[in-house]
Amino acid sequence: MLGPGVLLAATGVGGGDLATASFVGGQLGTAVLWAVVFGAFLKFVVTEGLTRWQLATGTTFLEGVVARLGPVVVWLFLPYLLLWSFWVGAAMMSACGVTLHAIFPVFESAETAKIVFGILSGLVGLALVWRGGYALFEQLMRICIVLMFVSVVTTAIFLWPGTGEVLQGFIPRVPDGGQQTVTWIVALIGGIGGTLTVLCYGYWLREEGMTKPSDLRACRIDLASGYIMTAIFGVAMVIVGSKVPTEGNGTELLVDLSARLEQVLGSAFKWLFLIGTWGTVFSSLLGVWQAIPYLFADCWRLRAQRRGAVPQVAVDTKAATYRTYLVLIALVPIVGLFYSFREILKIYTVTGALLFPVLAVALLVFNGRAAWVGAEFRNGPAAAVALLVVLAFFGFVGTAS
Repeated sequence: MLGPGVLLAATGVGGGDLATASFVGGQLGTAVLWAVVFGAFLKFVVTEGLTRWQLATGTTFLEGVVARLGPVVVWLFLPYLLLWSFWVGAAMMSACGVTLHAIFPVFESAETAKIVFGILSGLVGLALVWRGGYALFEQLMRICIVLMFVSVVTTAIFLWPGTGEVLQGFIPRVPDGGQQTVTWIVALIGGIGGTLTVLCYGYWLREEGMTKPSDLRACRIDLASGYIMTAIFGVAMVIVGSKVPTEGNGTELLVDLSARLEQVLGSAFKWLFLIGTWGTVFSSLLGVWQAIPYLFADCWRLRAQRRGAVPQVAVDTKAATYRTYLVLIALVPIVGLFYSFREILKIYTVTGALLFPVLAVALLVFNGRAAWVGAEFRNGPAAAVALLVVLAFFGFVGTAS
């Protein structure tokens, strides 16, 4: 039953997320482990709602919204998609560049290495998605997630602070520290589990042939497994950060952390952690390269669609629309490599956070009507309350940002 949820986990956990979890762990210790689990739960609520709509209606959520509200939705969404794609593409390449420089220090200048290795990573990702299609993408992502899981979790186990301390960390509480503490907890919750990529889960379901209403149970198990993996990564990084405090910004923090791990656990753990970090950042890049062109291709097809029933049409990954956007997302964000990684990370995190209040409202309305999704797939009281929590939390994050 494990399928696209693994892809969602690998795509949603990037270098910035792991760096944030590590830094928060260094600042606040294991007392905030509950925030990681809460963040993964919020993302699960939204993605489950999107999945419920798709299995009930046979259309992706984007197709459904356009059918109900008209193509104006596309013209409102496209600028957001283009902006997000640019900044997230730059962040993915930058993260890969910094990590590869730590593994292969062949350049004297770290800035030069980030640019060169970042461009190479983007081009390699482009070639793999272009030539291999979904099948190769799925296999590569599974390899990357094994690297992530083994390296991060193994390191956390060797730095284990004690079972009692870890269990206490899952009890919701805010450590002393004032507004700064609250800010970091909010960042930890909001950063776990990806942003715009949750909309791509439906396209992966179509690739897997999971399109029938009877597939809902399997999809829920699949999603739960993916977000449990996401939570485990986040918890492990908080534990690592709490035991090996470090300084830095973004992926540079993870590189610095690997050097400190060498002092604490030996050189083997340094290289294990660096390889896992590379698996983390490259899987995010590969996931964005493969998934986001689905959204653009769908937008392009629906831009002139009138209100009414939208037929279920799978996106052709060999079509010109999909491949054009694939090339653009691998090339245009190269310009962003000349910005600092910290600023890139901040911009795309903020733009991503703005999406979730909109999705929460839309799911409350669209999945709240039995006439649209059927009584079986309609929001129950628990789902409605959970979506209201998502709306309140991410509405606060988007406004504060």
